[in-house]
Amino acid sequence: MPQQVENSLEKRGLMVENLRAGYQKKVIIDDINLVIPSGKTTVLIGPNGSGKSTLLNTIARMLAPLGGCITLDGKSIHQQPTKAVAQQLGILPQSPLLPEGLTAMELVSRGRFPWQRFLHQWSEADEQAVRQALYLTGTAAFAHHPVESLSGGQRQRCWIAMALAQETPVILLDEPTTFLDLRYQVEILELLQNLVRHHGRTVVMVLHDLNFAVNYADMLVLLKAGKLQSVIHDSNDCTAELIRSIFDVEVQMLRNPLTGKPLFMPFPIPAGDL
Repeated sequence: MPQQVENSLEKRGLMVENLRAGYQKKVIIDDINLVIPSGKTTVLIGPNGSGKSTLLNTIARMLAPLGGCITLDGKSIHQQPTKAVAQQLGILPQSPLLPEGLTAMELVSRGRFPWQRFLHQWSEADEQAVRQALYLTGTAAFAHHPVESLSGGQRQRCWIAMALAQETPVILLDEPTTFLDLRYQVEILELLQNLVRHHGRTVVMVLHDLNFAVNYADMLVLLKAGKLQSVIHDSNDCTAELIRSIFDVEVQMLRNPLTGKPLFMPFPIPAGDL
């Protein structure tokens, strides 16, 4: 393979290079280098304050880097027009603001904004993208219901449908299962896994639940105190010793009886240490 073509292929996809980021010049994450695999689920995990959301928000262009860069197919995402990036990256923040009175379909339709142009009329392509997103997320049955009337899990699926209607190859999610009960957490994670496995999406998300992260991720990114500690492509490499070092808690590793993947059970903390 010619060297020029090989170098071009190496730069395809989403890459984080020598990244430093934070808020108001306060550095939260530093010297992060990461290649996000296309068509896979990447999960960012680590203790509170480790920099998970800062990293995701910088990838999502909600924060400007203090150093380094993030590239998509070899182009810096922070040096491209907003609409151009929005046609490539779909973003679901942790607590998205919901305008009052919107139906599920109206919310999902907002995902077509990056594809709209001045005086451009709603097209058949827009209609098809919205209907496909409703179908894939199982939200078509309540498409005309006010979003406020829906359950937490249904609302979250509507937000994911909006990101899908955006028709981006990459979807970024900050703690998509927060505030949901166990059934809806599993439902959302299964939906995202289906989008990756059967519809070619690349998903990057922050999760707090370690066992969900281990069992749903194709790649685990472990952060601590703003530093990249480990990148794991095989869940069997996620050991009790590694988890202890990241979270500063004693754990015992078990095995998921259905998948064979690791499960981690924390030891009780002695009363004197609380």
